Amino acid sequence: MAEPRDPAIRVMMLPRDTNGLGTIFGGIILSYLDLAGEIEARRHGPRRFVTVAMREVIFSAPVYVGDVVSFYARTVRVGRTSVTVQVEVEAERRHMTGEIVGVTKAEVVYVAVDETGKSIPVKDEDA
Repeated sequence: MAEPRDPAIRVMMLPRDTNGLGTIFGGIILSYLDLAGEIEARRHGPRRFVTVAMREVIFSAPVYVGDVVSFYARTVRVGRTSVTVQVEVEAERRHMTGEIVGVTKAEVVYVAVDETGKSIPVKDEDA
């Protein structure tokens, strides 16, 4: 049996989030995906992080109005100035069957920066 996971973010999708086809706009999903990844990156140090890459974003199923969408994030690599996070997105089909469907996944790279935008170590170098 799989271990229970806690999502970084859970969001109910609303009519305002739809595209011209009536499903949820992919940009909305990417926005939350990015936030979930940064929440995970911040676990590695009290830093400001910026997104530098989203690798192989895969939209495998549509998301609908009323779906409760969970964003699960886990660190896959910590470099000197960067953190790479895998984010998996699942939708709970509230208005259909209640089933849980994997809908999106991506690997996101964040870089720690100072107030001027210059990259800095993820962890204090004197620690």
